[in-house]
Amino acid sequence: MYRFLLSRQWILLTLLSVALIPTMIELGFWQMHRYEERTARNDLVADALGAPPVPVEQLTSPGHTITRDERYRTVTASGHFDTERQVVVRRRVNADEEVGFHILTPFVLADGKVMLVNRGWIPADGPSQTAFPEVPAPPSGEVTVTGRLMPDETTEASGIKDLEGLPDRQIMLISSAQEADRLGARVLGGYVVLTTPEPKGDTPQLIGKPGNENAALNYAYAIQWWLFAAAVPVGWVILVRREARDKRDRKDPADVEQSEDPEPAGV
Repeated sequence: MYRFLLSRQWILLTLLSVALIPTMIELGFWQMHRYEERTARNDLVADALGAPPVPVEQLTSPGHTITRDERYRTVTASGHFDTERQVVVRRRVNADEEVGFHILTPFVLADGKVMLVNRGWIPADGPSQTAFPEVPAPPSGEVTVTGRLMPDETTEASGIKDLEGLPDRQIMLISSAQEADRLGARVLGGYVVLTTPEPKGDTPQLIGKPGNENAALNYAYAIQWWLFAAAVPVGWVILVRREARDKRDRKDPADVEQSEDPEPAGV
């Protein structure tokens, strides 16, 4: 009854089933690893955002590379904005996915060091985005600012190419090293996303807090792949039994009658 399993079609189907099971199990483990990684990142971000504010120079200095533990930490600094040498960062979107600029303004500390401050988002003035936009002014004079510490941007991390030949006072990526060369100053590593003081008239638009990565989705995918792996052998058995039943139902009635009459002919 089960000799059909030796046919080419069923051998290929069986081999495919055997190959699918470990593949699906491995995909489930991969999704579980992604779940653990995303959960760890969410916890790291939550811990950083929940940590008490500290003076910026406790966490960074000229030439310093911001670490994962330092990212999103709340820092404070006192000094003044240098609006004469601020630039805008091209092709940035707001919460509504509108394309515009981020405003990057040097913030000069009491000891002469410079902290780069991303003051938020403004819309582009025109479709070409070649002219320097009208930039709202920050508070004048000595002021204390608070913000989230961020690492320098790179093409590898952001997917944004650092293009050359840009219009005057426009950049693609925020790099403290490049800004140190442009400004001729001691620039603290990384930059700060401004949270206070809030701008007048809600412009520029402050950059919101980072959202949690959807780790639960990866967990669900892992369970899904493992259920698929368990379903493969069950499905194979169901197909085999159905094929055997169909072959039994298709048997020649004469063969059935002969098999039920064991006595030789003529007796």
